[in-house]
Amino acid sequence: MKYKYILFVFLVLMVSCLKPIPRKPVLRKTSTFLNESVILNKTMNASEENAFRAFMEKDSLTDYLASPKGFWYTFKQKNSDSYLPKTGDQVFYSYAVFDINNTLIYSAEEIGDQTYIVDKQEIVEGLRNGLKLMTAGDVVTFLFPSYKAYGFKGDTNKIEINQPLIFKVQLIKINKKNESN
Repeated sequence: MKYKYILFVFLVLMVSCLKPIPRKPVLRKTSTFLNESVILNKTMNASEENAFRAFMEKDSLTDYLASPKGFWYTFKQKNSDSYLPKTGDQVFYSYAVFDINNTLIYSAEEIGDQTYIVDKQEIVEGLRNGLKLMTAGDVVTFLFPSYKAYGFKGDTNKIEINQPLIFKVQLIKINKKNESN
């Protein structure tokens, strides 16, 4: 019995002193998924850009400006004020959302008036950049590619995934950072 106990302890010590054998991954990661994703995004962006170019050609009486931030816009009403919103300013605005065929998705009444503290709150990226181009009283139409709007998630209601959108925005008022009203 004593020998069995000593033999058991000896075997346990021998096994415990072995180095662990590392496990190899079952699947090796490759860059295939990343490459396919890049190709898909480039194709989708080109398709959306072509759709917007066709939209702008149909609306040939309107001059659209290309933003360096990746969207197009045109002023429907331009105010003579020259003050553009800066970080920390509070802006009051309303907007309506349309699809690429100019079909109403959300009306301004349905959305209601909005407030936004510039660069301090999260809103749709295109709208965040677009509001900085406007002065109080301006009415602007923005053409946002899907990656500047709701992207690959949509809004889980009426806006589909990867849907390019048209925003018609009116900037009502700007409260400068150090003003209260």
